[in-house]
Amino acid sequence: MAAPTSAPSRAALSKEERKVLWSTLAGTSIEWYDFFIYAQAAGLVLAPLFFEPLSKDSPGLATIISLATIGISFLFRPLGAIVAGRFGDRLGRKKMLVFTLVTMGAATALIGLLPTYTEIGLAAPIALMLLRIVQGFSAGGEWGGAALMSVEHAPVNRRGLFGAYPQIGVPIGMILATGVLWTMTTVTTPEQFEAWGWRVPFLLSVLLVGIGYAIRRSVEESPVFKEMLQRKKASSAPLRDLFRRNAKQVLLTALIFVANNAAGYLVIAYFISYGTKVLEMPRPSVLLAAVFASLGWLIFTLYGGALSDRLGRVRTFQIGYAFVFVWMLPMFWLIDLGNIIVFALALFVLTFGLGLSYGPMSAMYAEMFPVSVRYSGVSIGYALGAILGGAFAPMIAELLMQKTGWSGSIGVYIMVLCVVSFAGATAVREPKGTDLGVAKND
Repeated sequence: MAAPTSAPSRAALSKEERKVLWSTLAGTSIEWYDFFIYAQAAGLVLAPLFFEPLSKDSPGLATIISLATIGISFLFRPLGAIVAGRFGDRLGRKKMLVFTLVTMGAATALIGLLPTYTEIGLAAPIALMLLRIVQGFSAGGEWGGAALMSVEHAPVNRRGLFGAYPQIGVPIGMILATGVLWTMTTVTTPEQFEAWGWRVPFLLSVLLVGIGYAIRRSVEESPVFKEMLQRKKASSAPLRDLFRRNAKQVLLTALIFVANNAAGYLVIAYFISYGTKVLEMPRPSVLLAAVFASLGWLIFTLYGGALSDRLGRVRTFQIGYAFVFVWMLPMFWLIDLGNIIVFALALFVLTFGLGLSYGPMSAMYAEMFPVSVRYSGVSIGYALGAILGGAFAPMIAELLMQKTGWSGSIGVYIMVLCVVSFAGATAVREPKGTDLGVAKND
């Protein structure tokens, strides 16, 4: 039988624990690279390539539609969460993590091979959206499995830190995606980048997925899942059981994630487009600013996970969201100065609040659900929060900017979401230290 997850923590990590941490980190970094490379390309180059007639007649509307395609994929995250959750709760976390990685990589590489509107007409944007839907399906199943693999292997008083490892896959994926785009925009002319340079980051996914596949195949299954199988506690209908017993927890996990995901997607997608098209700063400089912000996001996410092991999950979330709320309007005022150094620093400071409201998420969500429906619960809650938060945040930001002409209106939008997520976190009874095993949860 697997060792109880509430056993006292050790000073040194075991070989298997280190392997789990690196595998979740590598796998999620690659998955989010694939997901974010599209989000950034949508704001930079996809509108004229795949929505050409509209781009000529109304460039602003074409940009809005291009950014809206980012959100379409989010609508299919719950489906991916349901499928991966069902099989992840019955067949294991490891198998679903390998499946989602390969599916995401295949969709990303195919986007890099797509003909444009000029070559095949309306079929081009249709094919683009279908592949983006596949990306959304994969992303919906990815996060829950990675979060549980890390947290269910963790000593009880280091779950926040362990759970932060799949979380920092987001900023690392952002750094990889932005770094590759920066390289391509630097070594190619604007004409070359639009003709073929944008394809290279998508095609690189094949190499990255191969590396991630090898790493994930080598990791042992979660000890908590093994314990559940040994005790024959696997649910025959995890989705039905989830909503019968844990509907409130699903709703709360969704609400808690809303503001973080919306603000995060401004960093991931919108600010790059805003900095280059509205503020007219050089594209390579704006991309480097995004890399700098992503580095802050990485640092503060790890710190947020570790801090939650000391202060508790709820309090860490509250601090993070309070900071994002307070920083929103000053941040936009600074951004609009049009100075690239101030732009980069403003985004970097934002990531302090993003990290504290993201680092504890894996541990907190895992502790909120019983093991038999845990994969389903955390995946579906996360997917629903992403729809309500980041799915259309870049598009909404663009619409607000075009309608009001005041960038602060975007800040007010995020502030409202911060109130929602702060309330969601506050409604959770502090779960830190909850026994993740079978006996006390099922």
